[in-house]
Amino acid sequence: MTSLFMACSSSRKSTHMKPSNPVVAHRGAFKLNGFPENSVASLKEAIRLGCSGSEFDVRMSMDDTLLINHDPHYQGLTIEKTDFATLRQHPLKNGEPIPTLREYLQAGLTNNPGTNLVLEIKPTDGGVERARAIVEKVVKLVREMRAEKRIIYISFTYDMLLHLRQLDPKAKLQYLNGEKSPSELKKDGIDGMDYHFTVFQKNPQWIKEARELGIVLNAWTVNDKALMEWLLKEGFEYITTNEPEMLFSLHEL
Repeated sequence: MTSLFMACSSSRKSTHMKPSNPVVAHRGAFKLNGFPENSVASLKEAIRLGCSGSEFDVRMSMDDTLLINHDPHYQGLTIEKTDFATLRQHPLKNGEPIPTLREYLQAGLTNNPGTNLVLEIKPTDGGVERARAIVEKVVKLVREMRAEKRIIYISFTYDMLLHLRQLDPKAKLQYLNGEKSPSELKKDGIDGMDYHFTVFQKNPQWIKEARELGIVLNAWTVNDKALMEWLLKEGFEYITTNEPEMLFSLHEL
């Protein structure tokens, strides 16, 4: 609590411009209406709200189908060890089937005036070759669907982002894990630091350094009003939250 108070207090001196729309719905806008996380319903609600972005998680099944799910397990099944047909037999709590990446992108590209699709490529237990295969399959599908301009890629796995940069020099990439400085990201061609908010509290100098280097600032997962106000005052381009409605209400003040 003390570190939060100090961070928020120091930020009162900030003169940075307020971002035009920093609201990224974490796993879609699911909470207020009770939608399943990472569902098409939560994605469509994020679009309806006008969020700057809607974040979602991509994994690959045993038979190489790209699916949307946060955890490595889905309803008691290990995704990487289960075929798509079996996973598909178990719907989400609202009756939706577990979405494929193709289905999710299609939904996200339809009747969407401005919400970016923040695509997290999850880690794999299948080794380097499987990790590279997942990245290649994701990039191929995004290109096939002509969705490049709407996609922001994020990952905890740095090598996945580096491989993705080789495949697509123009892709927007943000790193999640939190140990890389802005200068390291800049050197490796990573566009943004999408770190847990505590990383920025512990390393406040990274905020200034990132801004000087043109590195995009994104913080997750921010569900506290005081934290939101601090990040808004610091001029973060994106704030990832389970409470997009709350963040909108603060941003509009």
